[in-house]
Amino acid sequence: MKQIVLKRPGGLEHLALVDAADPGVPGTGEIRVRLHANSLNFHDYAVVAGFIPTNDGRIPMADGAGVVEAVGAGVEEFRVGDAVVSTFFPQWLDGPARIDNFSTTPGDGIDGYAREAVVRPATWFTRAPRDWSHAEAATLTTAAVTAWRALVVEGGLKAGDTVLTLGTGGVSIFALQFARLMGARVIATSSSDAKLERLTALGAEHVINYKLMPEWGRRVRELTAGRGVDHVIEVGGPGTLPQSIEAVRIGGHISLIGVLTGRGGEIPTAALMAKQARLQGIIVGSRTHQREMIAAIDAGALRPVIDSSFALEDIADAFRHEASGQHFGKILLEF
Repeated sequence: MKQIVLKRPGGLEHLALVDAADPGVPGTGEIRVRLHANSLNFHDYAVVAGFIPTNDGRIPMADGAGVVEAVGAGVEEFRVGDAVVSTFFPQWLDGPARIDNFSTTPGDGIDGYAREAVVRPATWFTRAPRDWSHAEAATLTTAAVTAWRALVVEGGLKAGDTVLTLGTGGVSIFALQFARLMGARVIATSSSDAKLERLTALGAEHVINYKLMPEWGRRVRELTAGRGVDHVIEVGGPGTLPQSIEAVRIGGHISLIGVLTGRGGEIPTAALMAKQARLQGIIVGSRTHQREMIAAIDAGALRPVIDSSFALEDIADAFRHEASGQHFGKILLEF
């Protein structure tokens, strides 16, 4: 069996394709999954690049999709041949958030899915959307569940709401797609006019080039007749949060999902108080959130936006492409 290991943390040059022992047959409550695809996320890149510490020999990648090859005793949810996709927090099955770290996250605190086969508890996976390829399903675990939880679970998104998305990362694009699926309006930002054209094609009603308009929060207010947006998908952190606070309506919801501009900085707390807005940290979601999201996908007409695909052994090149910032949509590994 082939798998990728991070021989030692701290750089893409330490990623290696190796032969490994077959995982064997599933025990009670377990399934054996033949994996066919991973998708890349910033969190995965942070692990392999050494920004997040992990162990020598770690198998990376949180997002894994494939097909059930065998089912252990007591498993009733899955059958051989079912297409499945992994979950980000295997121990968080339902209920409110109860995890504040990545110690149980595949590809970080435990071994991930950059390999051909695994035997894992059945509850570590959900069914994939109907008629989706394994590559498409692999886009869901981190980015899509994060966007779903931010907008639908925590934000209470409804038809007629207005959503502001920042940039063109996986979470922001899925947020745009979920918002449009549910009848909401979207205002989207990017520093690339070419990417703004693609966001418009996906259904964004208004787009803003934040490099040309640094005070984009004010522009969002203008586009909403002074009211502001109901929801902000905030992926930048301290460098963008002041503008997000400017853009949100009184009593609105800001989902703090990323810190791409850094971990610390000045935040206009008085402005946040005046807006009486809810600023909520979001780290992906539970297995139930993923199952509910997939049910919504099956009921609608949504397909993921895929930028490019690499072979498993070309994982370092895939991460270099991600680091370049030139991609639009998800980057995949297929094997």
